[in-house]
Amino acid sequence: MKVRQAVVMVGGMGTRLRPLTENKPKPMLSVADKPCIWYLMRSLARAGIEEVILACGYKPGMMESLGDGSDLGIRVVYSYEDEPLGTAGAIKNVESRLDEVFVAANGDVFADIDVKKEVETHFANDATVTIALTPVENPCEFGIARVDDTGRILEFKEKPKPEEVFSNLINAGVYVVNRSVLEKVPAGKFYDFSKDLVKVLMEEGKRIQSYSLTGTWMDVGRPHDLLEANLAVAEREYRLKRFDSAVECCSRDQFYLGPGASIENSSTVKTVISKGSAVRDSNLNRVLILENCKVDGARIENSILGDGCVVRKGAEITNAVLADNTVVEEGQRIEGDRIV
Repeated sequence: MKVRQAVVMVGGMGTRLRPLTENKPKPMLSVADKPCIWYLMRSLARAGIEEVILACGYKPGMMESLGDGSDLGIRVVYSYEDEPLGTAGAIKNVESRLDEVFVAANGDVFADIDVKKEVETHFANDATVTIALTPVENPCEFGIARVDDTGRILEFKEKPKPEEVFSNLINAGVYVVNRSVLEKVPAGKFYDFSKDLVKVLMEEGKRIQSYSLTGTWMDVGRPHDLLEANLAVAEREYRLKRFDSAVECCSRDQFYLGPGASIENSSTVKTVISKGSAVRDSNLNRVLILENCKVDGARIENSILGDGCVVRKGAEITNAVLADNTVVEEGQRIEGDRIV
């Protein structure tokens, strides 16, 4: 059976990513010059989704810069909350326009995944809700699941303490949902999908099915995660791209150079330089440079530069995240919050 609709929840404020989220919502942060959420939307389009409803909260006007979805062959509809409603509440807010079965997803993760297989799993198991699961090293920051041999979820726990961990399989925040479950969600109130709704459904004996996620999924909750997502795309989608010879000789490991960006007489290791930025006479190691930055004669390691930053000669930046439009003067040394 075909599923044609998806609801993507994009209401979060991204506080752990400040100062990068001071001027734009987390799903709009750049991953190789595309908004982070664009990769999820591409995954939905590849699964045959025709309409994506964006449930907007924080800085909703900026979300609209995604456009109408025509570049991906989908239709994007924007829905707005007067006050935060939570992940299930945001879906309840658009209940009247939803089909009997739809996809729902958290829009604050980097997800380049196979949604079509998850939809097939949902119908094959006659599930009420299907939840994509993926293994992680530290599951304490997520919801964890215990499954049986058929993939049915038997137990689910949000953000367990270390001594409470019974699985390394975590909720990746991509669901296939029967619309009927929204009867359990109170209208106009804050209500969480995994913490509140899934708990009620499991208590009632409904089949909550798991799907082992395939593709690339990353939580982009901290600056380190955003850097890693950029490097992952540089590796997967631009590894075979040929830049000019001057760029090729100075770049090692993952590398991306955006439209209108330039690099001259510099060396890079695991570096992403976004569109409109210029780097010269510099050494960069594990660095994400966002749009329209200028770096001249600097050494930068393990750091992110927000849009429009200027870094002058002799400056050294280590383990730092710079807010948009930061100016680092000649010879200045900055060592900020560690990116590990």
